[in-house]
Amino acid sequence: MSEKKRLIIKLSGEALSGPQGKSIDPLRVKEIAQEIKNAYDVGRFEIGIIVGGGNIWRGKTASEMGMERSSADYMGMIATIMNALALQNGLESLGVETRTMTSLNIPQVAEPYIRRKAISNLEKGMIVIFGGGTGNPYFSTDTTSALRAAEIGAKTILMAKNGTDGVYNLDPKTHKDAKKYGVLTHHEVLEHRLEVMDSTAAALCKDNEIEIVVFDMNIKGNIKRAALGENIGTVIR
Repeated sequence: MSEKKRLIIKLSGEALSGPQGKSIDPLRVKEIAQEIKNAYDVGRFEIGIIVGGGNIWRGKTASEMGMERSSADYMGMIATIMNALALQNGLESLGVETRTMTSLNIPQVAEPYIRRKAISNLEKGMIVIFGGGTGNPYFSTDTTSALRAAEIGAKTILMAKNGTDGVYNLDPKTHKDAKKYGVLTHHEVLEHRLEVMDSTAAALCKDNEIEIVVFDMNIKGNIKRAALGENIGTVIR
């Protein structure tokens, strides 16, 4: 086992879209890649990344079309692979060796996800981006983050939120009296149904003792700060 701390960074797909509303904004991808590289350059972390697909394909659109859930979810998985490839390109343009591994078999595009190979890539100093979700419908990219963390032995998931700086008891956008939590237990997240991640993902993290750090990724330097354990958001353990 490597002496470096192994992390999963969970990014929303919307974070890649940027202010102009593009599905994938090249400038925004470059900014995020630089933030991840800054954490990587500390030299103390092995980094895996999960990115959502909401900037390209949303379940609400599928529902409005009357689409069957499984088909809609597979389209979402493909969207996450597109985002993964964009982020891989952004990281490699900064000189960081990166591998995209997918749960869907697309050998012309990326390596298939194989647990031992993923761990080997991490130990060789590569950043590994996991695309395609779990490879099964009905599971979110939050659940993918928890599952991959458990599989590769990562004990921390950095939930990089797009404009949200932690977990609150009420929506801070609509409630001025919303209270921000500093530290929570997994049990409290499940019991109070706090919208950190879906219940399947939260239960997986609880069962495997995986710490979750929820923070605002839009503040420059926050990914590095979260990786270093600085107090910038909400910690769930």
